[in-house]
Amino acid sequence: MKLAVFAAVALSAQPAFAWSESEQYDAAKRLGSVIAAESFCGMSYKQSAISGYVERTVPADDMGFASILDTEIYSANYDQGEMEQSQKTAHCTQMRRVAKSYGFID
Repeated sequence: MKLAVFAAVALSAQPAFAWSESEQYDAAKRLGSVIAAESFCGMSYKQSAISGYVERTVPADDMGFASILDTEIYSANYDQGEMEQSQKTAHCTQMRRVAKSYGFID
């Protein structure tokens, strides 16, 4: 009986939406790449759209997302410094398309 009560209490403490480390990393990596492209590709994002994306995508109790995001932005900025012009053109073309699809730019 005590085990059943403990299990019920433990389960009730879990967030309603369990999100795996893989999902957390993927979301941070993808958003980090788009955010890093903002100035590199000459764009200016709507801050409310970024905020809305995070609100819709990242669970409120995820304390690791921001740290992973920061690391991914730093890494993407480093990679951008190594890009040849044709790679930058392809990269920025797709980043503009992604940014537009999420409403970050018009």
